[in-house]
Amino acid sequence: MTLKTKEKIEFARLSLAVYQELAAHLRQVEGVRVDLIPQSSQQFDYDRSQIGGLWIEYTETSSPQSRERVEQILAYYQNRYRV
Repeated sequence: MTLKTKEKIEFARLSLAVYQELAAHLRQVEGVRVDLIPQSSQQFDYDRSQIGGLWIEYTETSSPQSRERVEQILAYYQNRYRV
C-alpha cells in the first residue's frame, strides 16, 4: 500500500495555457491527481505566470511507474520551455 503524498510544482514564466496542458497530461497518469494553484500576487506582471503552480497528489493507486512517468512529463516541459 502506497501512502498519499502531495507535491507542489512551480515553473516561473509558464503561461496559463501551458500549465493547463501540463495538468491535462499529468491527469492521464494512473493514481495522480492535479490541481492548479491560482496566482497569489495582487499585481499583474506580464513576465510571471497567471498560475502559481500545480499540486500533484499521488493516491493509493499510484505506482513507482506512475511517479516515474510524472517525472518524465515534468522533465519534458522543463526542457521544452526552459523553465
